[in-house]
Amino acid sequence: MIRKLFKFENAHIVRGCSTQRCRASIHGHSYEIEVLFESNFLDHGQMVFDFGLMKQSIKDLIDSFDHAITLWDGDDQDYIKDMKKHSQRWIQLPVSPSAEQFSRVIFIMVDKMLASTKMINGEKEVTLHSIIVHETKTGYAQGFRDDAYNKNMGLIDPDKILFSDTVKEDWHDKDLWNKVLRGEIFINPDTV
Repeated sequence: MIRKLFKFENAHIVRGCSTQRCRASIHGHSYEIEVLFESNFLDHGQMVFDFGLMKQSIKDLIDSFDHAITLWDGDDQDYIKDMKKHSQRWIQLPVSPSAEQFSRVIFIMVDKMLASTKMINGEKEVTLHSIIVHETKTGYAQGFRDDAYNKNMGLIDPDKILFSDTVKEDWHDKDLWNKVLRGEIFINPDTV
């Protein structure tokens, strides 16, 4: 098993939670995201999966949340409209942006990216083990495959994960998410 750590700053409101501050006020966190891959095989470099393969596409997707506001499409429509009006960097999700849901959303995003990645160095049976979302230094949520695709936790339709144009402008490939949704093959340009 290998682990890659990503970081971003993000703002949100988590409607319906117990804490008044959390459910009624925009607030932010310094997130740390752990992406854990596993395999029973090693590639030609004797690695599970080269960390360099994560430098662009996977990093771009996770970095989309940096200095952005994450919105739930089920929230008040006037609030969503105002946030999009006053923030250039936003992501809209089909689920509330709790740490638990972030772990599920990011799992689906990375899982779809991994499924669309051409293995070119002898990598075999590399799978996404889990995503850990550290919302604070003392609290985290960990999402596994069964969690990500669990309808009891709210189905996540990847087509309903939306990124502002400003977020997409920062990607190495401006059409990245659409290519992920279409299942197009990704090859790290540094490896060919």
